[in-house]
Amino acid sequence: MNNDHLDPINSLNVPELADTTFAMDFLLRAKEGVRNIAVALTESASPDVRALLRNQLLQGIAMHQEITELMVSKKWFHPYELSEQYQLDQLSAKNTIMIGNMNLFPADMNRKGIFDRTPDEHK
Repeated sequence: MNNDHLDPINSLNVPELADTTFAMDFLLRAKEGVRNIAVALTESASPDVRALLRNQLLQGIAMHQEITELMVSKKWFHPYELSEQYQLDQLSAKNTIMIGNMNLFPADMNRKGIFDRTPDEHK
């Protein structure tokens, strides 16, 4: 494993990893929102508030379904194929450990001599 966070090889597939991470976070937050609205609905006494919360609950459920369908279509989420989902989760854990082990703040930040000279240096 290359521990140099400035090495361009370490940026391969990062946009895809970011997309899957953001989508999963969005899915989990949508689920939390549905749960919180459902609790609030059971606690409210006003018919107007209950109607408002019921509408928000339906919108939250629809949003959760939309995110799930997007993730399934992109093969970022396998709710019906547990072995495939397990493999994705293992890969995610491996990548998280790899990033956590990277020395993101090395003592020596000097890059002099690694890159080609600038056009001003060619004069």
